[in-house]
Amino acid sequence: MRASLFLQLGIGLIVGVVLAVVGVFVLEKPYTYQGSVIDPPSQAADFTLEATDGFVFRLAEQRGKVVLLFFGYTHCPDVCPTTLYDYKQIIEQLGRQVDDVQFVFVTVDPERDTLEHLAAYVTAFDPRILGLSGSPEALNEVYAHYGVYVEKKDVGSAAGYLVDHTARVYVIDRDGNLSLTFPFGMEAEAMAEDISHLLEEG
Repeated sequence: MRASLFLQLGIGLIVGVVLAVVGVFVLEKPYTYQGSVIDPPSQAADFTLEATDGFVFRLAEQRGKVVLLFFGYTHCPDVCPTTLYDYKQIIEQLGRQVDDVQFVFVTVDPERDTLEHLAAYVTAFDPRILGLSGSPEALNEVYAHYGVYVEKKDVGSAAGYLVDHTARVYVIDRDGNLSLTFPFGMEAEAMAEDISHLLEEG
């Protein structure tokens, strides 16, 4: 009977040790980002554009914040409003952390997207979203730096032309490094989780 008690105690001790080891492993397991990780992160190209808040936006001045860059246009029928709605959901899910995030919408259609029109468009989703525009030359330089595809398409419609463009969101960390990209269609909750962890790491 005493041998049986010792056996039970031994088994209990082993199980306890195993559970403790598993617990430590689970707790210390690094977070796995759900977006596309840029490894190693690369320094994001600085740029200066006009912003819908009436000021000049310079990326280098955003150090200390996580910046989300999306390139789109106000006449976009699908991808752009969907992404801006994702922005809105992310803002709601981040809670207080949202103060350390800058949400940016850079136009790929400066011909039609005046700052006034951009402002009305982005703030309809959330006033914390900033629209950016500039001269075609300045914008083309930004597109080139970030590998953004932009092509005007004349569809023969009375509504005007469409613009094919890159649909990813570019994520720049607190140190000004391009760390992640989010593909179109990624769940807003998953993007918010990634941003939250990026803020905690910074």
